[in-house]
Amino acid sequence: MPSAEKLTPAPVWSKLSRQGARCSLICILLSWAAALGFIDAMPKLSTTSAQQKAGTPVAELARNDSVKRALDWLAKNTAWITDEQARITEIPAPSFQEAQRAAYLRRALAACGLRVRTDDIGNVIGERPGSTDDQVVLLVAHLDTVFPADTDVHVRRERGMLYAPGIADNGAGLSSLLGVARALNEAKVKTRRTIVFAGDVGEEGEGNLRGVRQLVEGYGNRVTAVIALDGASIDYVVTQALASRRIEITVTGPGGHSWTDFGVPNPINALARGISRFLKLTMPVTPRTTFNIGEIEGGGSVNTIPARAAIKVDIRSEQEKEIVRVESALRDSIRTGIQEEMDASKVRGIASADGGGLDMQSRALGVRPGGELPANSPLLQAVTEADRFVGNRSRQERSSTDANVPLSMGIPAIAMGGGGRAGGAHTSGEWYDPDGRELGLQRILLTLLSTAGIEK
Repeated sequence: MPSAEKLTPAPVWSKLSRQGARCSLICILLSWAAALGFIDAMPKLSTTSAQQKAGTPVAELARNDSVKRALDWLAKNTAWITDEQARITEIPAPSFQEAQRAAYLRRALAACGLRVRTDDIGNVIGERPGSTDDQVVLLVAHLDTVFPADTDVHVRRERGMLYAPGIADNGAGLSSLLGVARALNEAKVKTRRTIVFAGDVGEEGEGNLRGVRQLVEGYGNRVTAVIALDGASIDYVVTQALASRRIEITVTGPGGHSWTDFGVPNPINALARGISRFLKLTMPVTPRTTFNIGEIEGGGSVNTIPARAAIKVDIRSEQEKEIVRVESALRDSIRTGIQEEMDASKVRGIASADGGGLDMQSRALGVRPGGELPANSPLLQAVTEADRFVGNRSRQERSSTDANVPLSMGIPAIAMGGGGRAGGAHTSGEWYDPDGRELGLQRILLTLLSTAGIEK
């Protein structure tokens, strides 16, 4: 990482003095013009302008002694952060069952000098007051994992590597949250905006981003930016929210015995027929659109015609209209599959008028909205400057993260990794390599402080 001393300080004070004088003169002239009726009223300061003024350029941060101490603390204490990552990972936390992990995070954040509470859905919220309380920056990391509660989450260490389900997603994000909180406390950094450190529930699967939704709605118009810590990678920053929809389709019927009731319409058969038709649907390359039939279930025994069967499908696209198209095609395919199964039943001599038919129900399991961070956003400028300072190169990506919610509401938001390397996310073979993680941690710290602004 380049040292702060290598940066060439700009003569900011003389510039600011001249700019301040000009601004004051302009404001006085505008006020006189409004009073005399030459203009209707003075223009109001836009949110973007306010955000730019509240932040602090990374080059200026690098000259601040307390920020230097915080950066140095992160570089020297990566082993502690990695140990915290292992401890967090070994606490099971499926979506809707995050309470035990949340309790641990609450104690850990309190030890970092934060005022900590848990809200009514299980989010852990630690506030670090700034000089102003009416503007808040949210730094969030999701608590939940995709793995069932009975998954073996013991962390195995081999040659410096860590292996366990959830070790990176989101063990890396949560431990980075703790590391940055402690670095700020140890270095006694004072910020202009209040920083809220939060471990949020329900980011994965059917959690439907419920944790970050409540956080953003709860803080309301005080939220000026959201930074989500997710996984390990520092090769990219998520600035575009990937829209998605999760759907469950259920088919029900009379059921029966596999021998004596053969010919009764079978919900599994109907779904199989419908899925077969749906799989022939062509997905566009642009906008990139995907689907995944992630779960299929039904039936009670091999010799029973099931009374119920269901599938769960995930649909994602760079454009909302494609999600609508694919979802419509899915429903139509299943309806056709049901009709084909009913027709086959009639051929076997089974009448549907006596209640022997099939019914279809569908429900949305989750809707993740899309959105994009504007190219001129101060938040994007902050992470770009942070990358430049630590010597990192990253690209902008589209993904589905906690940043989806604020981006869809027009709130500046990004998602970024905690540093190190990782692979095998959402599998039992997930791994994490902490080598070089200080780069990611310092990148987070600088982006956060540039957005929150520091007090001199």
